[in-house]
Amino acid sequence: MTRSVPEWIGKTDDSMPSDACKRRILARQGWVCAVSSVEFRDGVKAEFDHITPLWLGGENRESNLQAVTAKVHAAKTKTEATVRAKVNRNQIKRILGKKKSSGFSDRYRKKMNGEVIDTRTGEVVSR
Repeated sequence: MTRSVPEWIGKTDDSMPSDACKRRILARQGWVCAVSSVEFRDGVKAEFDHITPLWLGGENRESNLQAVTAKVHAAKTKTEATVRAKVNRNQIKRILGKKKSSGFSDRYRKKMNGEVIDTRTGEVVSR
């Protein structure tokens, strides 16, 4: 079946879909959340989310958008941010061969009693 209306494609990654496009997405899903199946009606507002995130190569187009509830959208965005941070950390390790600094020197160790010990010599540096 061919489309009677051309698919909406955003000019940039920040372009928002038109109201007509949003209605087509909602109709395609049967007016329910794509993830939780909650029906969109009075008091339940639809938010539009990329199925494949832009940072993973997804496109800003109608076929890559889904209508979800605010709660689902927040949870999905949080999960994607966690994954993206891990991907970025691993990329730094692979490409640069670096570990992210923990902020503490390996030369000194603080004991439970408050003493700071030089790990190379074993001498107490401060109390």
